[in-house]
Amino acid sequence: KNCQYLTMKEQPHSCRGAETNAVLFLPLFCVRHCRRIMISSSGPSRKSLSKIACNRLQKELAEWQVSPPTGFKNKVTDNLQRWVIEVVGAPGTLYANETYQLQVDFPEHYPMEAPQVIFLHPAPLHPHIYSNGHICLDILYDSWSPAMTVSSVCISILSMLSSSAVKQRPADNDHYVKNCRNGRSPKETP
Repeated sequence: KNCQYLTMKEQPHSCRGAETNAVLFLPLFCVRHCRRIMISSSGPSRKSLSKIACNRLQKELAEWQVSPPTGFKNKVTDNLQRWVIEVVGAPGTLYANETYQLQVDFPEHYPMEAPQVIFLHPAPLHPHIYSNGHICLDILYDSWSPAMTVSSVCISILSMLSSSAVKQRPADNDHYVKNCRNGRSPKETP
């Protein structure tokens, strides 16, 4: 499709410790609709990202590609609105070398609104992670701040995993998961 809002983001950056400058190219996106061009988006229908959200996510993606947080790898997906991130448990913890996947869905007004972050199946056994992948972590809900980034959220989740002394589900796991049927997001679950 032809769209007057097409853009190729070109971001020069200096590699750490190197004298040369490199140029990082992000995929071609329609800025207005914030979708990767020539690739159909999959998943449930959701509102398009605002221009502010698009710009912020393109900046975060560029920073992530240059310097991802330790223990994380962003898997390329069809659109900027949903990221799938591989998490590797930190050495010396109960989750050492275990690999999990986080799904991060960004709302229309990110970063003013928190992203929805869940573990894809199988979710790690943890006192703050339900079997359906929902994460009980205050920064994902009431304590969210627009100053937070995907990287800072990932580091908080890895810290939560690393600090656990026991592998078990939350005490109310069965009741909570039962109330989450029909694909309810963590933000919509009582």
